[in-house]
Amino acid sequence: MKTVVSISLGPKNLDYDFETRFLGQDFRVIRIGTNKDTQKAKELIREWQPKCDAIGLGMVREHYRVGAYNFEQGSTKELESLVTDIPVTTGATLRDILHDWSIRHTQGDLGNYFNNSKALFFSGMTNYRAARVMSEYTENLMFADPIIQVGIPKLLTSLEHLELYATGSHQLLKWKAPYVLNPSIAPVKEWNHFVLRKAMQKADVIAARYEDLEPFGLEELAGKTLLTSTVSEARLAELRDKGVNVVVDYTPQLFKEATVGINVLEAMILAATNKQRGEVTDDDFLEIITDLEIEPRVLYPSGFKRISRFAFVIHPLSQQYLCKQKPLDMISKYAPGAVMDTIEKVMAYSPPFVYSKVSGIKSPTGAEAEGWLITVGGTPKEIMAHSPEFTYRRLLAAAKMAKRMGAQIMGLGAFTKVVGDAGITVAKRAPLPITTGNSYSASGALWAAHEAMAKLGLVEIGPNNKVKGKAMVVGATGAIGSVCARLLAKAFDELYMAAPESAKLLSLKEDILRETPGAKVTISTYADKHLADMDMVVTATSGAGKKILDIMKVKPGCVITDVARPLDIPAEDVAKRPDVLVIESGEIELPGDVKMKNIGLPQNIAYACLAETIVLALEGRFENFTLGRNIEWEKVREIYKLGLKHGMKLASISGVNGVYTDEDMDRVRQLALEKRGTAAPAAKKTRSKKATA
Repeated sequence: MKTVVSISLGPKNLDYDFETRFLGQDFRVIRIGTNKDTQKAKELIREWQPKCDAIGLGMVREHYRVGAYNFEQGSTKELESLVTDIPVTTGATLRDILHDWSIRHTQGDLGNYFNNSKALFFSGMTNYRAARVMSEYTENLMFADPIIQVGIPKLLTSLEHLELYATGSHQLLKWKAPYVLNPSIAPVKEWNHFVLRKAMQKADVIAARYEDLEPFGLEELAGKTLLTSTVSEARLAELRDKGVNVVVDYTPQLFKEATVGINVLEAMILAATNKQRGEVTDDDFLEIITDLEIEPRVLYPSGFKRISRFAFVIHPLSQQYLCKQKPLDMISKYAPGAVMDTIEKVMAYSPPFVYSKVSGIKSPTGAEAEGWLITVGGTPKEIMAHSPEFTYRRLLAAAKMAKRMGAQIMGLGAFTKVVGDAGITVAKRAPLPITTGNSYSASGALWAAHEAMAKLGLVEIGPNNKVKGKAMVVGATGAIGSVCARLLAKAFDELYMAAPESAKLLSLKEDILRETPGAKVTISTYADKHLADMDMVVTATSGAGKKILDIMKVKPGCVITDVARPLDIPAEDVAKRPDVLVIESGEIELPGDVKMKNIGLPQNIAYACLAETIVLALEGRFENFTLGRNIEWEKVREIYKLGLKHGMKLASISGVNGVYTDEDMDRVRQLALEKRGTAAPAAKKTRSKKATA
C-alpha cells in the first residue's frame, strides 16, 4: 500500500485519513492542517518523508507564470526543498490543466456561457492561465491583486495591466507571507474591502479560493458563477445560502471518503507512476484523466440556473414621446412648438443612455435573462432626415456601452432596424452579436392575426389550418413584410402584395412561387386596388406616419395587423371603422415577473422584436440572428418554437385603445355582419394557441 500525505497551511479541522484504490493500486491518503503555521509544516515534512511515497503541499503560495516571466515563491520553495527522497507537489501542473479545461467545458456544455461576462479574479497572477482562457470569451476582465496583496484600492482591467503589475510587484512580494503588506489602518482596510465588494457585486463570474470567499455573503455572491476548487457538500450548502447560482469546481472528487485537494491528486499520480514532479508529461496526465473519466464539476447549489444578459435599443417614436419625459414635460407645456422642434433635433445627437434595467425573466427550462434598454435620442423623423451612417454611429456607441455592461447580444428596435441595410453594417462593426427582431415580429404578427380571425369566426379555417380567404401585405418588399408574404402564401387561398417598388415585387413573387408552387399571388404598387376583397391585411411599411391605405375601402370584418412602429394606421382612422379589427401586431407575454420601466405596454408584455432578443439570450444563442431585409422564413418558425420552449405566449390582442375583450370582438363581428347584410357564416370557430408559422 502506498501512502500520500498532504501537509497544508490550511485549517486542521478539515483533516482526513482514509484508504482507497487509485490507478489499480491501494493507497492510504492523509491530510494534516497546520492553521498557517509554517514551522509546524516543516516539522511534519521531516516527520513524514521517511514514511510516505509522495507529499502534497496545500494552501501554500503558488509559483506562477505571467506572460513571458516565471516567478517562484521563496516560502514555498523552502518547503519543497525539505523533501529530497520522494516526489513533492503543490498540484500546479494538474491545476493548470483542469482549471483551463473546466472553463472550456462549461463554455461548451452550457452554450457560450462566458461570452462577454464580467469576470473578477481575486488573484490574476496565480490564475494567469485561466484568465487567458477566459479572455477568449470576454474582454471584461478584472483582477484584484493590488487590493489583496498590497492594499492599493485599484483593480487591473486587462491581461496587459496584470503582466505589468506582476513584473513590478514580484520583488516586493516574494519574501513576504500573504497579505502582510495589506495596510492595517482601519479606514484604509475598510476602503479596500469596499472596493472589492463593489467589484464582486458588478461581476458575473468570480474566480477565487473558497477560503477567500468565506467573509462575503448574499450581497456580493447572489446570482454569481464561481470558479473555485475543492467544494464539499457542506461548502456547497453554504454557497447556496449565499445565493450562488453556479459553482465550477475544477477539482474532481473521486473519493467518497473525503473531499481532497488538487495537490493530493497530483501527489497520488506521482506515487502511482513512481515519477518525480516534472517527469510526468502533459500526455501522461491526459491519459490518466481519460482513463479515470474525470470531468469538471458544474454544480447548481439551488438547482439549474443560467442567467444571460442582453441589451435592446429603443428610441422616441415621436415628439410626443419626448414631451412625456422629465424635464422635457415641463418645457413642452410652456414652450412654443418651434422650441420642441429644436429640442427634437438636438436629441438626435445625444449619446446613448440606459433607459431601464430589465430583470425577472425566467424560462420554464430554468434559464433566466436580464438586460438593459438603451435609448438613442432620434425620433423617426430625425433618423430619416440623416444619413444611415449618422444612426450607425449611435448604434455602435450603444453596442460598446452594452458590451461594457456585460450584454451578450443586442437587439435593434423600431426605426433603428430599418435604417440603411437593416442591421448588416451595424453587426459587422459592433463588438457583440446583433439581431433586428424581425423574425419574431413577423411570427408575432401572423400569430396575432390568426388568433383574431379565429375569434371573429367570419372566415372558414380548414382542417389543415389553411384559411379559405384572401390576405394582403402592404409593404411586402420590406424585411418583415416579405417574410409575412411568404408565410401567408402557405396559409391563405390567395395572397396580394403591395409595395412601391415594382421590380422587387416581381422578384418576391418568383421566390414565393418557387417555395410554394401553386400559390395564387397578385401584386400591385397600389394597396387600395384590391383592398375591398381582403379578409386580412398586414401593414409592414416604414412610412413614418404617411397614409398607406384608405381604411374606408376595407371589407367589413377584415383583420388588419399593424406591424409598423410608428403605426401605419392612425387612431382617428381606426375610429372610423368599428366594423374592422385593427390590431397592433403581436406583442409577446414574457415568462416570469418582469421588472422594467414603462415602454407603453402592460406588465410582462414586450414588443416581438424585444422578445426575440430575450429568447436568443435565454437559449444562449449569441449570434447575428435576424439581419437585412431578406428574412429566412425558417428563422421565423425557429424563433417561434424557441419562444414556446421558453414560455413565451401571445399577449392579449390589442389595438390603439387597449386590449380587445370578448365583448369587443362580438361587437366588431356583429357590425361586420350587419354591413355585409349577411347572417353569421357556418365557419368553424378555432381558438388555436399556435400560429400557422
